[in-house]
Amino acid sequence: MPNSLQAVVEDALDDLKAQDVTVLDVRELSDVMDTLVIATGTSSRHVKSLASNVVEDCKKAGFRPLGYEGLDEGEWALVDLGEMVVHVMQQSARDLYELEKLWSLEPATRKNEE
Repeated sequence: MPNSLQAVVEDALDDLKAQDVTVLDVRELSDVMDTLVIATGTSSRHVKSLASNVVEDCKKAGFRPLGYEGLDEGEWALVDLGEMVVHVMQQSARDLYELEKLWSLEPATRKNEE
């Protein structure tokens, strides 16, 4: 039985010890994707390795990435899998951009905290 895309992605991140993996259902907020996965890498090398592992494991499982970027820099890498987008970020970038708040269904969490 083939693995689901989400299972393949989560296993690929877990294999290389991604930190703080968050999976968000964004179907109500986006017409271009169903699921957003956000994970933290501990260094630029770790971010690059995590994103590369997602790409390779997805290809092996028959899921073709539509694109990926940030693998050269390693501060923030993105893997576009069509129905799912995976963001792998260093903690500083994750703290700065707060994607969980941006993609939240709860309006109160989308406001700037003062």
